[in-house]
Amino acid sequence: MIQSRASEFVINFPSSFLTIMTPFSSISMFLLLLSFTTTSNAQLGLSTDFYGTTCPDFETVVKIIVGNVVSSEPRMGASLLRLHFHDCFVGGCDASVLLDVIGGEKESEHNMNSLRGFDVIDSIKQQVEVICPGVVSCADILALSAKESVVALGGPSWSVEFGRTDTISNPSAAAANAELPFATDDLPAMISLFSSNGFSVKDLVALSGGHTIGVARCVRFRDRAYTERNILPAFAQFLQNICPIDASGDNNLGPFDVRSHNVFNNDYFLGLTNFEGLLHTDQLLFTGSGTETDILVQMYANNEGLFFADFAAAIFKMSRLGIEIAGTGVIRKNCRFPN
Repeated sequence: MIQSRASEFVINFPSSFLTIMTPFSSISMFLLLLSFTTTSNAQLGLSTDFYGTTCPDFETVVKIIVGNVVSSEPRMGASLLRLHFHDCFVGGCDASVLLDVIGGEKESEHNMNSLRGFDVIDSIKQQVEVICPGVVSCADILALSAKESVVALGGPSWSVEFGRTDTISNPSAAAANAELPFATDDLPAMISLFSSNGFSVKDLVALSGGHTIGVARCVRFRDRAYTERNILPAFAQFLQNICPIDASGDNNLGPFDVRSHNVFNNDYFLGLTNFEGLLHTDQLLFTGSGTETDILVQMYANNEGLFFADFAAAIFKMSRLGIEIAGTGVIRKNCRFPN
């Protein structure tokens, strides 16, 4: 566990958490996780009350807007979570993924015709600018929107730190292609990519659990549906019904979690143990051969509370990647354009 001198990371769990643990561990582990500590936020210029006096209604605005949007369109919760991930993994959590620039991240193979939720971030930014102009960064809006999306779909909550600023440099589609995983990657490549950002194998598996919500386009899983052997035959047929072998259905959508893709839970891992992973990179996490990732997948499939704790810890860690702290970036007036 990483030690802290100045801050405490608090995770809020559903009531079911205690019921899935042994009598001995239910108290000791719960208290341990509640007191999970991290590196000093003071060192990064971040704090959970960064806007306490300058924009005290910021968090309420995000909670209301995200809650309303996700309630009417649950898929948007996954989209907002993915926006935060794609932002942070490319040059750090600096809102670069939001910029409308030629050759920018939006034009990468990962993001073009795929990323969604920009209009929701725009709506939040517009309302926040009304109540406290020039104060809240787009990067902080992304971080909080991701958490509120997970919570709105039944997942864990965690403390979100604020104080990021928005990048003043132009993002790059090439950087996004290099720094985000492809659906065709093998496991060593995924482990290497995550490791280069300071993440362990456990972090990789926990963050992959974000695929318990949302959908992917047919073009991303067609090869798996028709050519891979480590797939449940009935699930392969299900995917083939969605995704024709020709290119006529490239934009048809398949669920990451066939059981409950609009609810944030541990069903994604249950699906992996049944060889129902939607993407090649999903199923790589579980092969049935007893690998490290196999063990983690099985643990999360059996213990939702453990998954929630590890996911919250990993995404909190992710939210600190290469942040543009106060003084090194700007507060954009419009998240899509440089000031």
